[in-house]
Amino acid sequence: MPGLLDILKCRYPVIQGPIGAINSPELIAAISNAGGYGMLALGFIRDIDEVKRLITETKKLTDKPFGANIMIINPLNEQILPILAESGIRAVTTSVGFPGRIYPLLHELGMKGLHVLLSVKHAISAVEAGADGIVAAGSEAGGLRSTGSESSTMILVPLVCDSVKVPVVAAGGIADSRGYRAAFALGAQGVQIGTRFLAASECPVHDRWKELIVNCEDGGTSLLPVDNMMMRAILTPELRAKIESPDFDIKKEFQLKNASQAWNNGDFSLVPAGAGQVSALIHDVKSVAEIINQMVS
Repeated sequence: MPGLLDILKCRYPVIQGPIGAINSPELIAAISNAGGYGMLALGFIRDIDEVKRLITETKKLTDKPFGANIMIINPLNEQILPILAESGIRAVTTSVGFPGRIYPLLHELGMKGLHVLLSVKHAISAVEAGADGIVAAGSEAGGLRSTGSESSTMILVPLVCDSVKVPVVAAGGIADSRGYRAAFALGAQGVQIGTRFLAASECPVHDRWKELIVNCEDGGTSLLPVDNMMMRAILTPELRAKIESPDFDIKKEFQLKNASQAWNNGDFSLVPAGAGQVSALIHDVKSVAEIINQMVS
């Protein structure tokens, strides 16, 4: 059975956590050029021409392998996957949905896939459905989460490793060499990094978002309801005050359709600044190369 690096074909087993609001060829290429695996975030994309543009622009900046995340609920997947395969992309991650719907086509195109999930039960069913690997995202990770009870990375990763015979990637709570080494001790073959790359100099997000991550303290994030899901985000003083107000309906106020506007403009009154608990360990903005080199050293 192929190992993680056999699937990714990159130097280091460091996968970029895909975030739709920062579909930046510059960031993706920087991660791949530094030895990691940059990732296009195509989960919510509805424009095939935009998929082609992102691939073309990224390939202008790197000749190293990079991939993409596919949300299984996206109705355009049957059009997107052949474009990825034709462009030379050989490995993707899949998420949000039952993987059996997409893996026959993915394998027919000569591609490999790692399914992103939050529980052991779903890890077992994903492998049975054809997943070539698993990304196990612990409860401390940033971004969208389920509304159910979840285990932390320290618990989830070894549980998944004990339950499946494919490569496992650890996600959630990893930002430096300590977290990187810990992932291997838990049985993983690599890591997926989101929040640490948000606070990278090549990342195009608004400076206010980076400032919130760098200044986040212990306990400075929380799970908040957004569009029938939960999202881990940074609790600013303004957000705390809103949440404590009896007149504030958080489910009505925060909607994912406003995410790009909020995050691009730094207007976190529309949608909070998503980030993982690991923000408390991030104290500065560094280049992607510095982050990866320090992590794997």
